[in-house]
Amino acid sequence: MEAKLSRAAKKLTTSPIQELSHLAQCCNAINLAEGFPDFPAPLHIKNAAVSAINSDFNQYRHVQGICDHLSQMVKEIHGLDINPLTDVAICCGQTEAFAAAIFATIDAGDEVILFDPSYETYEGCITMAGGVPIHVPLDPPQWTLDPSKLLRSLTERTKAIVLNSPHNPTGKVFTKEELETIARACCSQDCLAITDEVYEHITYDTVKHISLATFPGMQERTVITSSLSKTFSVTGWRVGWAIGPAFLASAIRNIHIKVTDSAPAPFQEAALTALRSPPEYFQTLKSDYQSKRDFIVKLLAGVGFKIQFIPQGSIFLFAELPEDCHLSDVEFVKKLILEAGVVAVPGQGFFHANLSSNGISEGSCSYQKRYIRFAFCKSHETLAAVSERLGNLLNGEGFLR
Repeated sequence: MEAKLSRAAKKLTTSPIQELSHLAQCCNAINLAEGFPDFPAPLHIKNAAVSAINSDFNQYRHVQGICDHLSQMVKEIHGLDINPLTDVAICCGQTEAFAAAIFATIDAGDEVILFDPSYETYEGCITMAGGVPIHVPLDPPQWTLDPSKLLRSLTERTKAIVLNSPHNPTGKVFTKEELETIARACCSQDCLAITDEVYEHITYDTVKHISLATFPGMQERTVITSSLSKTFSVTGWRVGWAIGPAFLASAIRNIHIKVTDSAPAPFQEAALTALRSPPEYFQTLKSDYQSKRDFIVKLLAGVGFKIQFIPQGSIFLFAELPEDCHLSDVEFVKKLILEAGVVAVPGQGFFHANLSSNGISEGSCSYQKRYIRFAFCKSHETLAAVSERLGNLLNGEGFLR
């Protein structure tokens, strides 16, 4: 009966993150694989959701107030003028917003550029739309963008460039110079940009997030996708959005309505309370996550990982295995689960290609099996327990080696 499946369905496989999370549950392992917090969402936001449910906001609903407030935030943070009536589509999380943006713009045979390593959802959406993912590698260990690699990957079939910054899995925040390179490529090639800015409020030290849409010529060709999930610790609420030119936002909204009709009504109401949080909330968010980042960096460096790139944003650390560790990333993670009771994600699942679109070798890709992604969006108690488990194991056989 598998012959009855579509070609798109046959190409998609179970996410390794989900598989490892299941194994972790079976082994009672601490989950540093999935990027969801294990601590409570802010009380005032939860109370707003409960109040909405009790007020019977439980049917299909579109809350225009979210669009109004998002337009204000985009103006204040990025200086962009957004029409809240035409330029915003509310979706079921950033994942659906991104998928709808792809389905609204990509036809069979269109090429879409991704920066490698990249989050697995992007390629799946492009493939389902009939598009062709083209992977442009970022150069380790700083994950820098080589402009020549991007330019060599552009063809007459390039329809869009996907940008995720702050970046999953590396924690990189693309520099102004790198963003200028991408913007020039989009304008010269007359192609679109679809951004994932879900970690926009989570950056560290003096690093600031800059939206690609702010560069000359880019607002009219950029779709910004984001959500409540990471900023407000509500990954299960599924309230996200796409912001773009009216003709694109309208197409995204139409696809969203045909697929899911509306995002969860009471959580849309609670989103208004979340988005109106005072500046102190966002400052505390950064401070708390920076503390967790510093803890996980020190912990993993102390047990032998090579930490050559300190995350500048997001909730992930992409750590390289020690030079004298002869395990692959997959082997290491399985051993980590079974012997330490901790689960992370093998890095190779975020890498997709050894060659550029024109077949030119990009050099040795042996590093693709040398990285492990750790999610540090966990409570201090959870991170302390991870430290204890790794310490106990290393005091025994020193399994990293």
